[in-house]
Amino acid sequence: MRSGERLMSYEKVCALEDIPDGGALGVEVGETPVALVRKGREVFALHDVCSHAEVKLSEGEVYDGTLECWLHGSCFDVRSGKPTGPPATKPVNVYTVKIDGDDVLVSLSKES
Repeated sequence: MRSGERLMSYEKVCALEDIPDGGALGVEVGETPVALVRKGREVFALHDVCSHAEVKLSEGEVYDGTLECWLHGSCFDVRSGKPTGPPATKPVNVYTVKIDGDDVLVSLSKES
């Protein structure tokens, strides 16, 4: 168990097979929009609003470890949320993901 993990609250958001392999799925965690990106059994969670144009990132394309905004082409690293090129200059939040059997759980809590 990682330091701080006990304090994190996870919410089941979907089944692993609900997320297309090599693709993205938009979900809500409470009132927070989250884009889930899957590569095999590895899932990444990012805030589902582009920091440049305020559109859903989950409607974009996934390639080379990035999620591309469909509107202006900004790409965000799925691990860090940092933009990899313009026009976006601000990162999006990333969230902690846990796979429990075939369930995907996401925590919006920050590790302490």
